[in-house]
Amino acid sequence: MYQLFKPLLFLISPENAHGFTMRVLVFIRRVPGVSFILRKLFLLADTRLEKNILGLKFKNPVGLAAGFDKDAKYIDALSDLGFGFIEIGTVTPLAQQGNEQPRLFRLPESEALINRMGFNNGGVGEMVERLKKIKNRQVIIGGNIGKNKITPNETAYQDYEKCFTALFPYVDYFVVNVSSPNTPDLRALQDKVPLSFLLGRIQTLNALMSASSKQPKSENRLSKSLKPVFLKIAPDLNTEQLDDILEIVAVNNLAGIVATNTTISREGLKENAEDIKNIGSGGVSGKTLSEHSTDIIRYLRQNTRQKDLVIIGVGGISSGDDAVEKMKAGADLIQIYTGLVYEGPGLVKAINQKLISDF
Repeated sequence: MYQLFKPLLFLISPENAHGFTMRVLVFIRRVPGVSFILRKLFLLADTRLEKNILGLKFKNPVGLAAGFDKDAKYIDALSDLGFGFIEIGTVTPLAQQGNEQPRLFRLPESEALINRMGFNNGGVGEMVERLKKIKNRQVIIGGNIGKNKITPNETAYQDYEKCFTALFPYVDYFVVNVSSPNTPDLRALQDKVPLSFLLGRIQTLNALMSASSKQPKSENRLSKSLKPVFLKIAPDLNTEQLDDILEIVAVNNLAGIVATNTTISREGLKENAEDIKNIGSGGVSGKTLSEHSTDIIRYLRQNTRQKDLVIIGVGGISSGDDAVEKMKAGADLIQIYTGLVYEGPGLVKAINQKLISDF
C-alpha cells in the first residue's frame, strides 16, 4: 500500500512529507481499533526473534534509528509498526532550529538521502515531558544525546551530561553522538583524548545515578545495573581510528557501538554529479552506505577484545538480506531509517521474517 502513496509523498519536500506522514499516523490511531489493526499488520511476534542483551529484553532486533523521531513525539504511534526498539534524538540541552532549509534531499536513483539537519530539536526539557506521558512502555527506548551548536568542544561534556541526567529515568539506553557531520567540529570529539574524557565523565555519572536509582523504570529492564551506553561512530574513520575507538570503548566499559552514522563521501551515488554538488554539504544515508558500514561492523567484531561488546548495525538496510548481512558481520541489533522512506513500514516485518528464516 505504501508504494501506491509514495509517488504522491515524493511530490513534496522530504521534511514536509515526513511531518505529514507522522501526523496522519497519529490521527488515524485515534480511531478505535486502528492501533490494534496496525499491530496485526506490522508486528511479528515470535520468540525466535527475542534477544536478552545488556539487561534489556528486545522483542525483536529491528530498531528505528535516531533522527526519525527527534523529539519523542511519535513513540506510541511508531510502536505499532513492529519495532523492537526506538531511538529518539539527537537531543541537545537547549532547543535549536538546526540548519537552514532545505536540509534534507532525496536521491531516488541511489535510494539514498543527504541530510544536513544540524540537530534540530526542541531541547531535552520538552522531550522529558513527552516521555512522562508515553503510554506504551513495552518498546525499548534509546536516548541519542549531543551538544548544542553554540557550545564549544572544550565544554561539550557539560551538554552531554545535562542530557544524560535529564533522560536517565525515562530511557533504557543511551547513545553518545559525536559523529554527525552537520554540527561544526563535532567529529573532532571522536579523537582519542577528548573522546576518552567525555565518555569517562558519562560513565562516572552513570554509576552515580544507577547506584541512587530505586528501581528499573521500564518493564523491559531485566536487571538494575549501569544504563547501557553506546558510542555512535562515523563511517569515515580509518582502521587506526577504529582501533582507538575499540580501546576507548573497552577502557570506559561502554556497552557497545552504533555503526554507523551518515557518510560525507559521495562515492557510489548514481545521480548526476553536478546535481549532487549543487545539494552541497551533508551526510549520505541509504543503499550506497550499506557495504561500507557492514565492513566496519565486521572489523569491529573481529578486532574487539570485549567478548560482550554489543554492536548495533545501521546504514543502508533496505531489505531482509541487508539485515542478515549486518548480523552475519557481527551486529547484535540493527536499525533502519532511509529504508523506511523508500520501502515503507512493511520493511520491519519483512526483515524479521527473513531473520527467522536465516537464523
